[in-house]
Amino acid sequence: MKGRSALEVVTGAGVLVVAALFLFYAVVHGGRTIRTEGMALSARFDRIDGLPQGGDVRIAGVKVGSVTAMRIDPETFNAVVEMRVDQALRLPTDSSAEITSDGLLGGKYVSIVPGGAERFLADGGRITETQGSVSLESLLGRFIFSVTQLNQPQQGAGAAPATPNAPATARP
Repeated sequence: MKGRSALEVVTGAGVLVVAALFLFYAVVHGGRTIRTEGMALSARFDRIDGLPQGGDVRIAGVKVGSVTAMRIDPETFNAVVEMRVDQALRLPTDSSAEITSDGLLGGKYVSIVPGGAERFLADGGRITETQGSVSLESLLGRFIFSVTQLNQPQQGAGAAPATPNAPATARP
């Protein structure tokens, strides 16, 4: 095996430095910061598939906070999501939260829909109206099942079942 030339070594080192700079930039400017200030809220969901810690909390599509922790309630086996939102927001006590995705293949986030109550959630409050994550695989499975059910031949009462491999009869 021939020895490496100095040009190959310098080129390889340059490629590694550029890759490290791209990685550093992506981590620093990725937008996945966990807020440590703001009002602490929690919500219980039946499913939180794909929701990352540090994920966005949004109202009307605008980021107002982030997910700080996730855990399982050992009594109800629901997922408890803890989040921090902007302290200036006055969220009514009947506000709701749902796990939503950015698009068909996008990341998940918590979407808060403010209610209309006259009382407001305090620091450490809990959002009680929630909608968990919807699984794309589950929806596709249900769709495929319903389509196959619709495409099966309907058999009426007293009708003989169709036999797909029956020999054809000759006509005189």
